[in-house]
Amino acid sequence: MENQQTGQRFGGSSSLNKVMIIGNLGSEPEMRFTPGGVPVTSFRVATNRVYKTQDGERKEETEWFSVVAWQKLAETCNQYLVKGMKVYCEGRLQTRTWEGQDGTKRYRTEVIATQVIFLDKKAASPAAESSTSSGEEAEAGDIEPQDLPF
Repeated sequence: MENQQTGQRFGGSSSLNKVMIIGNLGSEPEMRFTPGGVPVTSFRVATNRVYKTQDGERKEETEWFSVVAWQKLAETCNQYLVKGMKVYCEGRLQTRTWEGQDGTKRYRTEVIATQVIFLDKKAASPAAESSTSSGEEAEAGDIEPQDLPF
C-alpha cells in the first residue's frame, strides 16, 4: 500500500491505533495506585452526535468513553478535572478481559490517554501534559477547539 501524499510504501505489518475525542466529563476522576506505586486515573467522557432521520426528525446520540491516564498525566487529570468539564483526549484503544465473579468473561475497551487538554476557559491551571517524549505543556487559555489537529 502506498501513501498518496508522500509516496511512501507501508508494509503489511504497519498498523495504527489512535483515537481523539472531545467531550464532557461524566463524573469526577478516580485516582488509584498500582502495587508498585504508579498513579493511574480513570474518568468517563461523553461525546454527542446530532443528526436528522430520513423523516427530518432531529436526533441526538451520546457515546461514553472510559479514559485511563498514567503517571504524571494521571496526577494532573486527578487534580484539575471536574465533572462536566470539556476535554480533548488523545491516545490509543485497549481492550481488557477478565472473568467476573459469576464466571462470565467480561470486556472493557478504554482510551489509554497520551494527552489530555482542558478546553474550558475556567480552568486556569496547566492543561495539557503528554506521556510521550515531547513533554510539552499548555495553559487552558492557549488551546481553542479550532486549534485541534483535525
